[in-house]
Amino acid sequence: MRAIIDAHQHYWLLSRGDYGWLSPDGGLLYEDYLPERAAPELRASGVRASVVVQAAPTVAEAKYLLGLAEQEETIAGVVGWMDLESPEFEETLTRLAAHPLFVGIRPDWPRDEDGRLRLSERLRQSLRILAQRRFPVDLLMGAAQLPDAAKLLEAEPELRVVVNHIGGPTHREEDRDNWMKAMSDIASFPEAYCKLSGMITKVPKGADFVEALRPYVDHLVNVFGPSRLLFGSDWPVCRLAGEYADTVTTLEALIAGLPENARDDIFGGNAARVYRLQRI
Repeated sequence: MRAIIDAHQHYWLLSRGDYGWLSPDGGLLYEDYLPERAAPELRASGVRASVVVQAAPTVAEAKYLLGLAEQEETIAGVVGWMDLESPEFEETLTRLAAHPLFVGIRPDWPRDEDGRLRLSERLRQSLRILAQRRFPVDLLMGAAQLPDAAKLLEAEPELRVVVNHIGGPTHREEDRDNWMKAMSDIASFPEAYCKLSGMITKVPKGADFVEALRPYVDHLVNVFGPSRLLFGSDWPVCRLAGEYADTVTTLEALIAGLPENARDDIFGGNAARVYRLQRI
């Protein structure tokens, strides 16, 4: 069994109080999810380490996750939240990035009233800083927002971005062409990567995971190539549709036709390289 690096996992402690999206209506997600709860899932699926991604829009949560990482050896890195339009952005980034386990950011994106991405001068300055440092930026954008990712890369072609959750396709046939074009446009930039994460939760209820996802993953393999794709479980959010093992076995089936070294890259080697992981 290969030693997997999960490029997208979450931990949260509800009593911290800054998870605005988590509420009692969240069902099984409205519980504490911490390393001791994940441990048996990781072991059973052969996961050696994971990159933990922000679940709250605060720097305080990034610091909390770094503290958790100092206690938990399976956390290879933390992708935290930052405010791209803060006048203290560079100072805060420098301070957080001094920690060897702070490996990326996942920010919110400012938008105008019509929903369009607002590329202010301050935001552009932050993007330039990130591009110069080759510091990874996770992009949480749904299918309708994917053209914004291309705009970011047109503004800063050297920006290292990691599209989360395969860009959130709707699984509606009429939307597929637009999703494919947007992902192709993003993939044309050499510093753009994509996580094969958050996939099973979007599959229509009752559909087979592998068959529903195959056209999307096949397209990503074609446009990004195996060297720019990263496995991510999106645990515990994946539990809305299945368990941790389902995320692994589904992706294994989808990329079974690739050479072994390419599959190993997707299941860990690429994450280690993109996020420059030191603890693996």
